[in-house]
Amino acid sequence: MSEVISKPNIVAAPDGHEQPGFFATSLEKAVGLARRNSIWPLPFATSCCGIEFMAMMAPHYDLGRFGSERLSFSPRQADLLMVMGTISKKMGPIVRQVYEQMAEPKWVLAMGACASSGGIFDTYSVLQGIDKVIPVDVYVPGCPPRPEQVIDGIMLIQDMVGKETFRKRQSPEYRNLMTKYGMENH
Repeated sequence: MSEVISKPNIVAAPDGHEQPGFFATSLEKAVGLARRNSIWPLPFATSCCGIEFMAMMAPHYDLGRFGSERLSFSPRQADLLMVMGTISKKMGPIVRQVYEQMAEPKWVLAMGACASSGGIFDTYSVLQGIDKVIPVDVYVPGCPPRPEQVIDGIMLIQDMVGKETFRKRQSPEYRNLMTKYGMENH
């Protein structure tokens, strides 16, 4: 059995001025590059999507290749909340509390039909999408979604993180979004 050895994927440097011996760019672009390649996800898994997440962390798909090797089970150390599975209405305030405990900047990925829209559980007890309690940046469809879809969602988050400006969180649009969710102080 022959092994295929591939060359490492070298990340392109941000736009800047380059001469032999030095490289200059904006602080915003350098921080964006660092953030985008070191996302610390907090998995909030309640059902079958959690099993797909475990498959995604395993060697075959290996989320660590995307800079998310370290899972954080503390909201204070995470910057990406991954909500996976059915969220009951009783659990909604807990998801919101976890989100509020995360430091800025933070992002949210809703994985699967249940987290995105309540899925097949159109009942009185199931929250019909986590966007009822917290803002969502990326939705990954499926029941459950394939690991490739989740990796695509992570890559979309990486693009958002890398391009986000320092001032976005102070913008009127962002403040209006937080006001809509009753989080004026965030």
